[in-house]
Amino acid sequence: MGNNLSKLQKAIALKQFLITAEITPPKGGNPERMLEVAKVLKNRVHGVNITDGSRAVLRMSSVAASALLLRESIEPICQVTGRDRNSIGLQADLMGAYGLGIRNILALTGDPIKAGDHPQAKAVFELESIRLLNLIDKLNQGFDINNKALSDGKLELFAGAAVDPQSKSWSGLQRRFEKKIEAGAQFFQSQLITDFEKLDKFMTQIAIKGDRPILAGIFLLKSAKNALFINKYVPGVEIPEHIIKRLEKAQNPLQEGIKIAAEQVKMAQDICQGVHLMAVKKEELIPEILDLAGIKPLQ
Repeated sequence: MGNNLSKLQKAIALKQFLITAEITPPKGGNPERMLEVAKVLKNRVHGVNITDGSRAVLRMSSVAASALLLRESIEPICQVTGRDRNSIGLQADLMGAYGLGIRNILALTGDPIKAGDHPQAKAVFELESIRLLNLIDKLNQGFDINNKALSDGKLELFAGAAVDPQSKSWSGLQRRFEKKIEAGAQFFQSQLITDFEKLDKFMTQIAIKGDRPILAGIFLLKSAKNALFINKYVPGVEIPEHIIKRLEKAQNPLQEGIKIAAEQVKMAQDICQGVHLMAVKKEELIPEILDLAGIKPLQ
């Protein structure tokens, strides 16, 4: 099992245009809806991101949910955050993920506890995303966080990271991007992109030096109300007025949202190496977005 490259790794090596999509694990013990959605995406994406308590809202463990996807021969990208676990818990989960056959990991700091449905819970944050990437790199070399050798073999995890090309601080963006590459990030999935000029500037001025694939975050907007909600509650995201107007005027706002997402996928094709699609509670519409953008099913 050790030397098998993930589908994502193979696609990166072949310099293919990468497509990933995000789904949330179940809130409870029944994974049926998650698996149904994942099956719809199976031959359309190189990897399905499974979130780890996104927005600090309780869900099934991302490692367990990723293992359920693997059973159906669907490739997961397992998100792991430093918010809820200390370094012992994180190492244990990363070893467990590897033992279950999971290869792709997206290392994240995690959303603040106060944002979620358990505001009274205790945050850990012993490791943020860069230190988590360093930890994965160590485990891949066969050592734990204390530089003690792993007696039962090293891991071979394929680690990625998040990036925000629309960050207000250009120097901060550059510094964190470079640190994540130094720490071992092999690919980057971006936050929701609305300013493709900024993405282009990021690609030509910062990302070019890293030589790692960047996947632009594309979000399915369901209505003008949905867009306004995101502007209000999602930090660092500014959905432009002209897009909100389009959604307002549309007879079928959801269909218009699909059209906008497809246009953005096409724009991304000219700028970066892939797209990361987010269609909260409407993930089954992702194939329609890809069809409209002229992206064929994977071979």
